[in-house]
Amino acid sequence: MSEKIIKKPELLIPAGGMDTLKVAVDYGADAVYMGGQKFGLRAKADNFTTEEMKEAIRYVHSKGKKVYVTVNIFAHNDDIEGVRQYFMTLHEEGLDRGDTAIDALLISDFGIFTLAREILPDVDIHISTQANNTNYMTYNFWYKMGAKRVVAARELSLNEIKKIRDNIPKDMEIETFMHGAMCISYSGRCLLSSYFTGRDANKGACTHPCRWKYAVVEEKRPGEYLPVEEDERGTYIFNSKDLCMIEYIPEMIDAGIDSFKVEGRMKTALYVAAVTRTYRKAIDDYFESEEKYRANMDYYREEIAACTYRQFTTGFYFRKPDEDTQIYDNNTYVNNYIYLGCIEEVTDTPEGQLAVIHQKNKFTVGESVDVMTFEGENLKLTVVGLYDEKMNPVESAPHPKQLLYIKFNESKDVKPGMIIRVKRS
Repeated sequence: MSEKIIKKPELLIPAGGMDTLKVAVDYGADAVYMGGQKFGLRAKADNFTTEEMKEAIRYVHSKGKKVYVTVNIFAHNDDIEGVRQYFMTLHEEGLDRGDTAIDALLISDFGIFTLAREILPDVDIHISTQANNTNYMTYNFWYKMGAKRVVAARELSLNEIKKIRDNIPKDMEIETFMHGAMCISYSGRCLLSSYFTGRDANKGACTHPCRWKYAVVEEKRPGEYLPVEEDERGTYIFNSKDLCMIEYIPEMIDAGIDSFKVEGRMKTALYVAAVTRTYRKAIDDYFESEEKYRANMDYYREEIAACTYRQFTTGFYFRKPDEDTQIYDNNTYVNNYIYLGCIEEVTDTPEGQLAVIHQKNKFTVGESVDVMTFEGENLKLTVVGLYDEKMNPVESAPHPKQLLYIKFNESKDVKPGMIIRVKRS
């Protein structure tokens, strides 16, 4: 039905709050997705009020990028009037037009889709992966309904996605996850959280019970735990490794995917910066030449591993995963670098040129740190001085969110918006 057109895919990055949104854009995202304070699937993220949405959209649009807003819960009867009012508020606040126009809404639910078409007809709609989009007829259905893009179910292989591409209109867009945490349940539709805690994952309140440790108990022997593939760390039979497709960009492009999506609206600015910058460089390198992309693979792997993760898998893209390729037998992250803060400004003082941050983790005078540039390199610098908000010299930064002025041994290339991290063994 459609001719394959080789074009550079969109890099779509999560924004849990204003800080990570700016980091995503500054480090190379083509688009960001975020949630309002209702009806999205990340209720515990900072999320955005309507006024914050306006500020965020203006910022992103000023950089020539796009903003997508999630309204992707599965609605119950009691949610319908609330969703209707929410869409009315977006319209009344001008979030469907002008310089504060949302570029697309991300929706799972047929009812919410209907309300969006009725109240916000000028806003594009993308269909969430949670809608179980597993075949080309589903894509064509949504296309006829007026959707611009469909996010592929995570259970699809690249061959299946390629077949979808060959059987849908050429202007129908395919979005797939490229990187991030994987839900163990089918297309992310999980009942465990609701069953165990009363918090509904399908309405944004997941408690991540897939990360908990489990064992089998026989009815007549309570308290006697029977191991299930257990080692000294415990049993994590529902705990998936994280998706990472940095080594397979050519295959993703060949499948006809329009948008590469990163998971992580609950993640730190360090995660957002590291993943965005690495995939930005990898995609750009590949479109410059495949040889350059292959030559830089060690760099991509090293940088992707600089943020927290649960070991990596390619998910379902090449074959149905088994226990060895999918299950992560621990409940902790691999954490090679510590996030220290994002530079808010660089200012001249009697003590010299200083970087201003609200620090996230402890560090001390004398430590060697990385300052992540936007282009892909890291500045290897030494902290030679620290000052508190009253410009009193201090030796360390023990209090989270403390305002600090940092003096580096070299500061000419340090800029606002750059992330500071430190490697910890």
